[in-house]
Amino acid sequence: MTIGNQSSTAPCFSLENLQRTSFCGRSAYAPMASQDLRDARNSATDLKSGMEGNAEGINGQMCTVHKLGGEDTKRGFRKGMGRHNDYEKISVPETKVNQLPMEWWKTIIAFFYAAFNLFLTTFVIAVVHERVPPKDSNPPLPDMFFDYIDRVKWAFTVTEISGIVLMAIWMIQLFFFRYKSIVSRRFFFLVGTLYLYRCVTMYVTTLPVPGMHMTCAPKLHGDFHARFQRILKLVSGGGLSITGTHLFCGDYLYSGHTVMLTLTYLFIKEYSPRSFWWYHLMCWLLSAVGIGCILVAHEHYTVDVVVAYFITSRLFWWYHTMANLQTLKCSPNNYLTNTWWNPLFNFLEKNVQTAVPCSYSWPITWPPSCLKNSCKKYNMVQSI
Repeated sequence: MTIGNQSSTAPCFSLENLQRTSFCGRSAYAPMASQDLRDARNSATDLKSGMEGNAEGINGQMCTVHKLGGEDTKRGFRKGMGRHNDYEKISVPETKVNQLPMEWWKTIIAFFYAAFNLFLTTFVIAVVHERVPPKDSNPPLPDMFFDYIDRVKWAFTVTEISGIVLMAIWMIQLFFFRYKSIVSRRFFFLVGTLYLYRCVTMYVTTLPVPGMHMTCAPKLHGDFHARFQRILKLVSGGGLSITGTHLFCGDYLYSGHTVMLTLTYLFIKEYSPRSFWWYHLMCWLLSAVGIGCILVAHEHYTVDVVVAYFITSRLFWWYHTMANLQTLKCSPNNYLTNTWWNPLFNFLEKNVQTAVPCSYSWPITWPPSCLKNSCKKYNMVQSI
């Protein structure tokens, strides 16, 4: 066959696939084409076939190369699994993080922190007692409340009874509280910190007695053995006047009775149902009457009570704001992290990841879980 006179029956290839200069219906390889042009066409054909999975066969014809794709593999695997249904689907339970861990060991540390600061307060009271000026040469400071309200002798007894009743109510409520470990260490930490502040304020400023009715024990003038015995006596009586063990003077700024009356009420209200308004009102009246009777009895200056309430309430609210709002724990704009007790706060509240719910439960289970249905389980094992 003469190439120049007859057209070839080769398929028509476009410029995009083979980069040829021939037209459809004419020979695929013109006789006047140069060797360089043929080499370029062959290389372009090989490159295109490598990219698209094609290969050039004999006489310039294109052959499709079939490859095993990912979809074919998956489809075959599903068909094989459909024929053999002898498998089980095992569900792996997701591990849930306990957002309110008890961590009783932290509660024990907080308890010793509070106990140490309470004992330190007693020691500072014994030291300050030696520095109190005599009431004959230094009369009580002027106080607006004392000018208008005369002293009532039995009023301070009402204060201490109110404090004992509030503390008993709080202990009973805490006994039935589900998350008592978390709440207990918060209570111990705040009590210890407030009494540590009280040590500082009592020591740096010694006020004269608030009334001429005050009876102070004789000064010891360096007798450390007798002073230590007084400290132990005060601790054994709980620092209460009704027990007859509080004979020190000088522990005025600020009022420890106001601290406990205020703090106990705040904890009772915080960790009890919001619908118990009558319960909150009763505890508030006990706290308010107790604080008012401190002033009526002329046992503290008015500034002692005001400062005690202010420090106690603010410290309680600051602590619980940081504890209940998780975003504040890591926020760079939280200036409450500049407080000196922030490392202690992070230690106690690190694993508490949510606000403590108001939940109660019976704390004692009887019979114990190890004795429940023991015979039934044993019979089941025997039957096997």
